[in-house]
Amino acid sequence: MPSIYDFTANSLAGEAVPLKRFEGQVLLIVNTASACGFTPQYHGLEALQKEYSPRGFAVLGFPCNQFGAQEPGDASQIAAFCETNYAVTFPMFAKIDVNGRNEHPLYAYLKSQKTGLLGASIKWNFTKFLIDRSGKVVGRYAPTDRPEALKKNIEALL
Repeated sequence: MPSIYDFTANSLAGEAVPLKRFEGQVLLIVNTASACGFTPQYHGLEALQKEYSPRGFAVLGFPCNQFGAQEPGDASQIAAFCETNYAVTFPMFAKIDVNGRNEHPLYAYLKSQKTGLLGASIKWNFTKFLIDRSGKVVGRYAPTDRPEALKKNIEALL
């Protein structure tokens, strides 16, 4: 059976990043978008990154343009937007599909481990998956779940 550490994703800079690089950390994996009503969640995600990264935590952002075409930019535009508007320091990856024929294998795996209220598919931007230090998917959170609301669950894993 695969684990989260068996996957690789490209960074916004185009570098292949094996997720094994994050082994032993608590992770929050989020599909993001720059022009979404939930985009201000970048503030909360960055706050979690700053508060918990010294304890072995990382947010991993995966831009996606599948919902309302709310992530139309290319990698350099996404990087500039995140840095300029939200001072994002957590790893951001290249734009991917999270559903359908071209979905990234990581997201196929995440969805197979934790289905949502309305089934396995991702319903919108800013769906969040919480991963424990052993790589197990332990939580799935809706776009409406604010990052700050996950603090208790994150702290329990750290």
